[in-house]
Amino acid sequence: MKVRLKLRFSPAVTVIILFGFISMFGDIIYESARGANGQYFNLLHINAAQIGLVFGIGEFLGYFLRLVSGVFSDRRGNQWLLIFLGYGMLAVVPLIGFTMKWNLLIVLILMERIGKALRSPAKDTILSAVAEKQVGIGMAFGLQEALDQIGAFIGPMIFSTVFFLSGENNITQYQTGYRLLIIPYAVLMLFLIFVYTKIKKNELITEDGKREKNTEQLQPIFWIYTAFTFFCTLGFVNFSMAGYHLKANHLLPDGSITMLYSVAMIVDALTALVIGKIYDRIKIRTEKQTGGILVLVAIPLLTMLLPIFVLSASRIWIVIGMIVFGIIMGTHETVMRSAIADITPFHKRGTGYGVFNTSYGLALLIGAAIMGWLYDQNQKDLIIALSCLSELIAFFLYAMMNRMVNSNSKSGKAF
Repeated sequence: MKVRLKLRFSPAVTVIILFGFISMFGDIIYESARGANGQYFNLLHINAAQIGLVFGIGEFLGYFLRLVSGVFSDRRGNQWLLIFLGYGMLAVVPLIGFTMKWNLLIVLILMERIGKALRSPAKDTILSAVAEKQVGIGMAFGLQEALDQIGAFIGPMIFSTVFFLSGENNITQYQTGYRLLIIPYAVLMLFLIFVYTKIKKNELITEDGKREKNTEQLQPIFWIYTAFTFFCTLGFVNFSMAGYHLKANHLLPDGSITMLYSVAMIVDALTALVIGKIYDRIKIRTEKQTGGILVLVAIPLLTMLLPIFVLSASRIWIVIGMIVFGIIMGTHETVMRSAIADITPFHKRGTGYGVFNTSYGLALLIGAAIMGWLYDQNQKDLIIALSCLSELIAFFLYAMMNRMVNSNSKSGKAF
């Protein structure tokens, strides 16, 4: 007698898993390129100032244009157009392997970042609409982040494999690595087409997402939440700062530094899955749509401790700090994105994600610039002080947010 086991998922779960694979293949493409661009440009005799300027402009556009694309998607209701256009623009990454001209490379790099800006708010809007009331927004974004990190881990291995098999790491090998990225790009686009048809066929966007647009507005809690995430992120020490500290003080060899980052990304992925589930359970337990926000109380505390760990001279403290770093990143990418869906109505969600991402990017830029300057001045104590001050403000904003959640719950409001 044969026993057949069939693993069946609902259409919504299937779509969320497929969206996760889309994100994974997207990360394989652009994270592998981001890990190779600096070295490739060095081989082309492009100086560090030029590289830094272009990458800086690219990162700025990648965050700022999310506000523009988010507002546009809400007003026009064309999220899928932006998703297909944004992911379609990843085709520029394999094209890097076909040119050595500096002006064309600039255009390709900026187009990749613009594509990221176009698709992100629209994709998060669609994903949250499919997940809410069917799967759980926290779980959906947690799965997305976990698969993102798998993609970020796999991507650079493409170039490493090319170097290993050829025994060289010259221009030809780099170009081969870029060109090979056309394979994950083709797979990504096939997944995207399938997800689009699956959502349309099963009508997975809930009726709540089809309410009259003119009646929906961003609520005061959204702006408090945005300010909260801004100050949480302002005091966050990024890996570039931590890696620079480790290298400058000869605390770890280069290979160990990159390995430590990989460990942090694994922690990030695991945290995303766990924290996403916790977020959904708190919503159910508190019977509040915005109840999951309560899980964010730990973020200011962990962020406040981060510079104490990662800027120390102790290897043990640094390892602990990178684990904390991974936990913070996993929560940022999961709960912070999930909360936007719970505090914004559907037809304002693209705008909400756009504002959130712009604020997040601005905080990263300001925080990194100030901390970098303070580090050059040998003022690590002031970096810790800046982080503490930012997170204390975040605690205050969290308290305001918590009061608003409780007040809205008692009055019967959704947001």
